[in-house]
Amino acid sequence: MNILTNPKKLRGFERYVKVDNVSRRSILKGLGLAGGFVLAAPVMSRPGLAAYQTGADKMPHGTVVDPRVFVAIAPDGIVTIVAHRAEMGTGVRTSLPMIVAEEMEADWSRVRIQQAHGDEVKFGNQDTDGSRSTRHYLMPMRQIGASARTMLEQAAAKRWGVPAMEVKAVNHEVVHSASGRRIGFGDLAADAAKQPVPSVEGLKLKDPKDFRYLGKGQISMVDLRDITVGTARYGADVRLPGMKYAVIARPPVTGGKVASFDGAAAMKVSGVEKVMEVKGWPWPSKFQPLGGVAVIARNTGAAIKGRDALKIVWDDGANGKYESVAYRTQLEEAARKPGLVVRKEGDVEAALKGADKVIVGEYYLPHLAHVAMEPPVAVADVKGDKAEIWGPVQSAGGTREDVAKTLGIPEENVTVNVTLLGGGFGRKSKCDYAIEAALLSKELGAPVKVQWTREDDVRNGFLHTVSVERIEAGLDKSGKVTAWRHRSVAPSIASTFAANTVHQAPFELGMGLVDMPFEIANVQCENPEAAAHTRIGWFRSVSNIPRAFAVQSMVAEIAKATNRDPKDMLLELIGSPRIVKLDSVKDLWNYGEPYESYPIDTARLRKVVELVADKGGWGRSVPKGHGLGIAAHRSFVSYIATIVEVAVDDKGKLTVPRVDTAIDCGTYVNPERIQSQIEGAAIMGMSLVKHGAITFKDGKVQQGNFDDFPVIRIDESPAVTNVYIVPAGSDTPPSGVGEPGVPPFAPALINAIFAATGKRIRALPIGKQLEA
Repeated sequence: MNILTNPKKLRGFERYVKVDNVSRRSILKGLGLAGGFVLAAPVMSRPGLAAYQTGADKMPHGTVVDPRVFVAIAPDGIVTIVAHRAEMGTGVRTSLPMIVAEEMEADWSRVRIQQAHGDEVKFGNQDTDGSRSTRHYLMPMRQIGASARTMLEQAAAKRWGVPAMEVKAVNHEVVHSASGRRIGFGDLAADAAKQPVPSVEGLKLKDPKDFRYLGKGQISMVDLRDITVGTARYGADVRLPGMKYAVIARPPVTGGKVASFDGAAAMKVSGVEKVMEVKGWPWPSKFQPLGGVAVIARNTGAAIKGRDALKIVWDDGANGKYESVAYRTQLEEAARKPGLVVRKEGDVEAALKGADKVIVGEYYLPHLAHVAMEPPVAVADVKGDKAEIWGPVQSAGGTREDVAKTLGIPEENVTVNVTLLGGGFGRKSKCDYAIEAALLSKELGAPVKVQWTREDDVRNGFLHTVSVERIEAGLDKSGKVTAWRHRSVAPSIASTFAANTVHQAPFELGMGLVDMPFEIANVQCENPEAAAHTRIGWFRSVSNIPRAFAVQSMVAEIAKATNRDPKDMLLELIGSPRIVKLDSVKDLWNYGEPYESYPIDTARLRKVVELVADKGGWGRSVPKGHGLGIAAHRSFVSYIATIVEVAVDDKGKLTVPRVDTAIDCGTYVNPERIQSQIEGAAIMGMSLVKHGAITFKDGKVQQGNFDDFPVIRIDESPAVTNVYIVPAGSDTPPSGVGEPGVPPFAPALINAIFAATGKRIRALPIGKQLEA
C-alpha cells in the first residue's frame, strides 16, 4: 500500500506543512523507500461498490477504493492514512481516515494522517463542498479499510499455514485464536503488500455494533491542538527560498478593467521591487482572475504600502451603476409579477381567489460575504512547463485543473499542496487567488505569494446572492392552508459561468423552493428574472438561507393569523408521514443524490420538529422580554429543526440565552464534530441575522472589513447551544452536516423576536429595526 507512487511529489510540501507527529523517516518507510506495506508500481483506481447508491459516481472522477492509494504501514507499525479532502474546520481530515482505521482494526494512537495533493485521477473527487464528504465517502473508506484488513489477515494466514477464516485483525494485530499466535501490523506489512487487493464485492465489513471509533465521539480533530496553540500551518505560513510577495489592486467594479496606471510612487516604497499589470478575463469567466495591477515586494507589508501608492484609472464597464437600494426595488417589483413556473400542482390562482383569507409575506436578504478568518492566499512556483501550488483550497483537484488550463501546461505537471484552511464556507472552492499566484510566478521566474487583504476578500470575492422571496398563502374558513405561491427572485450562481443568465439554476431552485415539503393541495413556485451585477458564488448553505427564512417565517405568520401554536402549525403544514412526490418539477435537484436513496421523507422532518420541541422545552415559561421561535428545514439531504430563545431589552438590544437543535443526518461518524458544526452554524447565523449586509453604490462594494461587515463577538454569541442527534437506522445512508445548521437559525430567531416583541422582521439584517 502506497500513499504516493512517486515520493518526489512530497517535494516542498513536507518542508512547510507539518505532518502530525510523523517523522520523515517513518513517512519515507511508508512510501516504499525502506520496506513496509507498499506497492512501488502505479496502481489503477477502482470504483467503490456502495451498499446504497449515492451521487458520488456523478462527481468529477468519482470515488477511488484502493488501499494501496490511501494506506501505508511502516515496519514499526505506524499506519499512515491519506486524507484527500481539505480541512476547514469540519474535521474531515480526521473523520475520513478514522473510518479507514475502524475497518482495518488499526489502533488510532498509532495512526498518522497525510494530506493528499491534488490528483483526482488517483484519489477520486476532492471537492470539499456540498456537505458531502462523509455521505460520499463513508462506504468507500470502509471498503478501503476492510481491504487492508483482509490483506493483513491473508498474509498472516499464509505465514502460519492456516485458513484465512481462522485469523482475525484485532487492535493493530492479527490473531490466530486457536493457537494463541499474534503478529503486529508492522511485521506483516511486507507480506501483506504482496497479497492481491480483494474485490469490493467480496469484502466483509464490520458489524456496527463492533465499532470502536465510529459514532462514539471519543476522537478529537487531529489538528485541534496545533490550531489551539498556534502551531498549525496555513497558506500564509508557507515560505520558499527566493519567494516574492505580491498584492493586487483589482477592479472595484465587477467586469471593470485598468484604463491606465502610474506606479512611480509605489516603486519608491522601501521593499517594492516591481509594479506590473496582471491579466484579467472578461466577466463572466468562472474562477479566472479579475486582473488589475500587482505590486511585488520583499514582504507583504511593503507590497500593501506600494499598492496604496498606486495611481489607477479604472474603466468600470457595464456594472458601474449597480446600486443596492434601486436593485432591491427592482427585485421586489419582479416578485409581484408572474415569473417562470418551476413547480405547479393544482390551481393556485383559483385557490387564492376563493380563499377566505390570503396572507402575503415578502422577505429580503442582501448580498453576503464569506469572511473566513483566513483571507485567500496562495504560493506558486512555476518553472518552465511545471507548476507547484501551496494554499488553502477546497478543491485541490479542481485547482490543479484550472491552473493547468490557464498556464497551458499538462495537468500532470501541476502539483497542488493543500494547507489547512482558516475557514472556507465555499469561498475557497474558487481558485482565482491560486491562478493569480501561478501567473505572477511564471512572469517573474520566481516563487510568488499572493496575499489578499480583508478588504480584497470583501470587495473582490464571490458573494452570496441578494434575494427577494414573496409567498402568498390562501386559507379556508377553518384556517387550513389551501394555496401556496412562492416567487423567488435572485441573481444566479450560474451567472459566474455564463453571460445573460437571468434565471436560477436547477440546483438553486432545489434548495427550499421547488422541494418545499408541505402537504398543500395547490402549490406554485415561480422564478422571475434577475440579472447579476457582481460575482456570485456558493456560500455555506447557499439558497437554503433565503428560502428557509421566508418559508419558516411565513409558517409563523400563518400561525399568528389563525391563533395557532407555531410548532403545531408547522407540523400541520408538513402533513402526514410520506415520501414527497414532485412529478411537476423538471430537473429536480436533490443535492446530486439519487431520490431513491435520499427521498424527501416528511416522517424524518416531523421527527426533528417533535424532538427539538421535547428536548428544547417548547412552550416553556420564559421571562418578560424573552420569546421562543421554531423553524425546520431539509437541506443537503439532512433534516434539522431549531428553537431559539431570544431576549430583547427595552432599548432593542437582543441576546440569545439558548439554542436547541435536532438533526437527522443519517449514519454519522463523529458526533463531536456534529456538535461543533451546529454550534458554529448558530454563531454564523447570528452574525448574518444581526449584521450581514454587503451593499453597492456606483458598482462598488461599500464594506471592507469587520468594522462595517461585523461578525458577532463572544459576548453576542448564543450562551448555550444544545444539539440532539437522531439515531440512524442500520440502512440509513449518511447525509450532510456542515451546512444544514445555518438555514433554520434565522427564521427561528426572527420568530422568537416576534414572540418577545410583537415586531415582525422581514428584511435582514436586523440592524436597527429593534431600536426603540
